[in-house]
Amino acid sequence: MKPIAWLIATCTSMLLAACAADIRNAVPAGITDQVEVQGLGRVRTWGDVEIPHIERISEIRLKQIKDTRPGVLSQTKRKVSYLAISGGGSDGAFGAGFLAGWTASGDRPEFEIVTGVSTGALIAPFAFLGSRYDRQLKEIYTRYSTDDLMKKQVLAGLLGGSAVSDNAPMADLIAKYVTSSFLEEIAREHEKGRRLLIGTTNADQERPVIWDLGLIAQKRTPQSLTLFRRILLASSALPGLFPPVHIKVADTNGTTYEEMHIDGGVTDNTFLLPLHLNFDELDKLYKVRWNRRLYILANAKTAPTRKVVANSTFEIAGRSINTMIRQQLEGDLLKLYLRAKSNRIAYQLADIPASFDAPSNEAFDKEYMKKLYEVGYEAARNGYDWKAKPPGI
Repeated sequence: MKPIAWLIATCTSMLLAACAADIRNAVPAGITDQVEVQGLGRVRTWGDVEIPHIERISEIRLKQIKDTRPGVLSQTKRKVSYLAISGGGSDGAFGAGFLAGWTASGDRPEFEIVTGVSTGALIAPFAFLGSRYDRQLKEIYTRYSTDDLMKKQVLAGLLGGSAVSDNAPMADLIAKYVTSSFLEEIAREHEKGRRLLIGTTNADQERPVIWDLGLIAQKRTPQSLTLFRRILLASSALPGLFPPVHIKVADTNGTTYEEMHIDGGVTDNTFLLPLHLNFDELDKLYKVRWNRRLYILANAKTAPTRKVVANSTFEIAGRSINTMIRQQLEGDLLKLYLRAKSNRIAYQLADIPASFDAPSNEAFDKEYMKKLYEVGYEAARNGYDWKAKPPGI
């Protein structure tokens, strides 16, 4: 076969394979609020509406705190800390380094709630379990490069596939660190009333989904570990670069479907809890008045940066996407600020300093991430000057 004919035949077969791979039984429009992960029950909620059965959920958490940490409820004006970790791809090295530096400063609190999106989703479980996992976070963000985390398949992606790379290596990396014993530790912390929440985006519905990973771990079923890992993979699945993650769900009749989940940063680059939750109502239920602080690790520069953009398609497109992501993050930081202010929660923001200008030559440049990790570490170790307001305020 001549080279041109071979190329045409190969491309055609790849295109047909890509189209065939896209066939799935999506959730019908009328039952999107009724399906659940089979065998695990209600382990997630939409991120853009009021939480259903919030009273019952709050009562369960209150009982867990009473049973395991009764002193928490007896302390008036007790300091309660929340941590929200944003997306940012390889810039997650900043958040990983910052947490280790925070530990070294001696001032790092235990967080009642930890949330994460995209690269923040990968960091969040380790931050939730505390400083004893700083070493693992450093490994993840300084030891692995692009070739360790993704397998390029550009031609297949351009010919109708779901992405220009395969994230099987990323899945293997998640499995290496998120083990059964790791999951058991998450479950035990959940049973103390602490919460670990991760955001994904339901691509079919164009809506944010918030997963209670502690509850998934607490279920202790054979599928808990698999689902836990797949949610982390889905939240970090940057559209186009990584393929989406299909999650099987079932309706009340047992009919199974597949939801498509992608990077949580598509809908919310950072979050605390689903909308409409009133912390004053929680205080009335718990019969306390807590002194709440929200710490936000933004794995990005929140201020505009100057760069001379080359007059080429990919340079212009890349710069435009980066600008849109930064603008979205700025909007999400503002939303968090307004929610914090209305609920009397102290707002504390850390972001990548504008002075950091090391070049990154690939999606996951190991040398770049090492330098950024050290920047985060030193910033926190020396006592970080937290920003009390988001950019633009």
